[in-house]
Amino acid sequence: MAQHARPEPLDLASGSVDSSTAASLATAMESPAKDAQGPNSPESYHTTYQMHATDGENVKADPSDLLVTDTSFRPETLTTAKASSLGYPTENTLKDDSITSSSSSDDLEKGMAPMMVSKQIGANEIEKSNIEPTVRERGHHAANPSYNSSWRISVPPDDMPKLPVKRERRIWRGLRHNFVTVYQRLFAICFMGNMVAFIVLLAQNRQSKPWGPDRGDVATAAATNVLAAFLIRQENVINSLYAICCATPWWFPLRIRRIIAKLYHFGGVHSGCAVSATVWFILFTALITKDYASGIYNQPAVMAITYILLALFLSICIFAVPKFRFVSHNTFEAIHRFAGWTAVGLFWVLVLLVSKAASDMPGSDSLGMTVIKSPTFWILLVITFFTILPWLRLRKVEAFPEVLSNHAVRIHFKYMKIGPILGIRISDNPLKEWHAFASIPAADGQSFSLIVSDAGDWTKKQIMQPAHAYWVRGIPITGVLRMAVVFRRIVIVTTGSGIGPVLSMLVSHPMPCRLLWSTPNPERTYGENIMESVCKADPDAMIINTRASGRPDMVALAYHLYIQSNAEAVFIISNPSLTRKVVYGMESRGIPAYGPIWDS
Repeated sequence: MAQHARPEPLDLASGSVDSSTAASLATAMESPAKDAQGPNSPESYHTTYQMHATDGENVKADPSDLLVTDTSFRPETLTTAKASSLGYPTENTLKDDSITSSSSSDDLEKGMAPMMVSKQIGANEIEKSNIEPTVRERGHHAANPSYNSSWRISVPPDDMPKLPVKRERRIWRGLRHNFVTVYQRLFAICFMGNMVAFIVLLAQNRQSKPWGPDRGDVATAAATNVLAAFLIRQENVINSLYAICCATPWWFPLRIRRIIAKLYHFGGVHSGCAVSATVWFILFTALITKDYASGIYNQPAVMAITYILLALFLSICIFAVPKFRFVSHNTFEAIHRFAGWTAVGLFWVLVLLVSKAASDMPGSDSLGMTVIKSPTFWILLVITFFTILPWLRLRKVEAFPEVLSNHAVRIHFKYMKIGPILGIRISDNPLKEWHAFASIPAADGQSFSLIVSDAGDWTKKQIMQPAHAYWVRGIPITGVLRMAVVFRRIVIVTTGSGIGPVLSMLVSHPMPCRLLWSTPNPERTYGENIMESVCKADPDAMIINTRASGRPDMVALAYHLYIQSNAEAVFIISNPSLTRKVVYGMESRGIPAYGPIWDS
């Protein structure tokens, strides 16, 4: 039997291995690497994407062709010590007769070497190549060499800090963070304040003839609350409130800043005043009915309009209750809009009819003077102005849709400049429904865009049948994330298309932050431009692909980043359920947390 030649040792002193040998090693090592990792190991989910700005051309590394870790194995850079520790035959080991002459040099490359080198698989991975294994260097932004434009799909770390114990007893904690939130407190302040005035007014006039307070005073109280409900929702008022609160300096105690940052709960003022207006109008209706029944006030038209107005007030309040509002948002929106407009119009008719009846009485002023002297007239004038104002800015603008995937579309607009952390309302039918989205200012400062993801029939239509024009009205409105500027460092948690408002803030208003974004297939769904913007906002952003690693514990991850970055607050932009969960998970442990509420 022929004696096989002893295998030639690798020339490690020269620091190189011929390309065919390296390719063979890389190919042979591919399968053991996958077996060692297993289908569900964190390493198998960890993918790095690179954007290389070379000669103006962007190149993306396919995740199926690229696996990189911090200690990648490269055969051409093996040292003698490293090869020996791995069990690879070298000049020293070949002196041992344990390697028999039954192995040829060819067998060594294709069989024994891969088996020995595979001992390190599981801790190290290599990039596959048709030529030779290499590790891609991270690309750099063409305009800013210090900006690293690569992004990384992450998996939740194993060494996260343990969540601290929740503060306070369970019952009090649940009441405080679920049923006595800032929204409910503002509602209670407005409503209880009105009820105190209501009771005092009734008590002061319990002996009056006819019974009860002056009908004009009651009508004025109802109109005043309607005005307050209107104003707190007016775009200019909202933006002004945010501008004032965002001027809070960092040297203010954190306890004060965390309270000021709850500004977005102003919806409690809106609902509190609206319900109070309804209660006042119920009293007005009862007094008018009593007068009509006793023959003191014989105005059938006033009675009819009063009861129609009462029905409109009640319908607006009932359909604004969260339970009914979420069942059919379109119904709520239609009733809120059209019933509100009708109520304002009928209020004008009621004021004129009541003023006419008052002016017809002996010794009274003329109709014009009676109207001008009525406080309700001036209140209605302001209400009408702010009702019409947004619609005076109604226009149809050109849009440039960029379909990112079958789940999301990015719509670009060029009709105006827009600032950071502002949202706009768009519609394809201005009398039917409006949808609010956060805007992302463009780098040129002359245009902006917004991201629409599949969240219902209307949004699905925009993705599958992108429109090239939309109706817009009013002015852009400041969003919740604007309050982040009152903190020195923050953590932002978002899911899905919530990355839109996050980028609106971080791209145009950079600040120290850590970003956690959990979404299915982020690059495929939202595209390379969004991924690059995320990396620019936070080069160490934790991006979780839920298709690969499943849905993570967002509360634990948010706390991990909060501790790691020494942040002062956590902001979350997500669906209502997860937003409530994260905010409660943080607030119940004494950590300031903020996220849009159902009426913000």
